[in-house]
Amino acid sequence: MAIEAHLVELERKHKVLENELHEALVHLSTDDLHIVELKRRKLMVKDEIERLRHTAAETVH
Repeated sequence: MAIEAHLVELERKHKVLENELHEALVHLSTDDLHIVELKRRKLMVKDEIERLRHTAAETVH
């Protein structure tokens, strides 16, 4: 159950980063480095989600 709770939190964090990235892209004055950092963080969270899902699937089988 702890993995599922962690997954929910990571999915929430991913959605927040997605929204922040969208807002940054809408505002033309946003620094390119900030956009790159948001994309990097979003990808890291996505990778962690996939890793946990893979771990959870292995645990079930």
